[in-house]
Amino acid sequence: MTPAIRLRHPYLDHPGPLPFAHRGGTADGLENTATAFRRAVDLGYRYLETDVHATSDGALVAFHDATLDRVTDSRGTIASLPWREVRRARVAGHAPLPLFEELLEEFPEARWNVDLKAEGALEPLLALLRRTGAWDRVCVGSFSEARVARAQRLAGRRMASSLGTRGVAGLRFRSYGRGAVPLDRLLGAAVRRSAVCVQVPERQSGIRVVDPLFLRAAHALGMQVHVWTVNDASRMRALLDLGVDGIMTDDLETLRTVLIERGRWVS
Repeated sequence: MTPAIRLRHPYLDHPGPLPFAHRGGTADGLENTATAFRRAVDLGYRYLETDVHATSDGALVAFHDATLDRVTDSRGTIASLPWREVRRARVAGHAPLPLFEELLEEFPEARWNVDLKAEGALEPLLALLRRTGAWDRVCVGSFSEARVARAQRLAGRRMASSLGTRGVAGLRFRSYGRGAVPLDRLLGAAVRRSAVCVQVPERQSGIRVVDPLFLRAAHALGMQVHVWTVNDASRMRALLDLGVDGIMTDDLETLRTVLIERGRWVS
């Protein structure tokens, strides 16, 4: 990892590959709960991944799905419900949904990778970051290129972000030496704003995304490459050998063990 990559934004200031606890880990099925994040922090994780949705009255909830149906004992779409109703839902029947602000407060040393899941969550998230001054602790991403771009325009360079889908495609084209394609111009615009990393699966639809060409193209632009969601030790080792800058995992113990084996675990 080059100094230029590490210094692009304070969010990335970490001596070694970044280990991310994806949704806090999957222990006991308590994804995106304070319980899961406490366990991750107790294991030594300082980079935590979560998702945010806004309720109908603007409360910013750390939760992956648009609806409560899959992992809680309640039903309904978060965006259509007030916080007083959403707060009654329990993950796995007993763990409440946390507000993202509560997580920022409870884990003041943690850095957060936040997937901005819905347009309605954009303004509440930026308002929270302004109020708390937590710009150095949060990296914002989304599959929606337009959503990331709006967040970047409103927040400016103080906000770290990851590339959206079109930016990733542009980077892939750039890595092949096809710098004149329109997608690459979109990538350039994103980089000029606040993208500090690219976060991708190792493969997408059977096509390899993360390879030496892709890493070289990202690093040449000063961006780190974080790979999700890797739960197999052999794949973790192979990606680290390739030179990736971060790994997101559900299996917190396995990633921690792999990094300890290599002398790269820093808590």
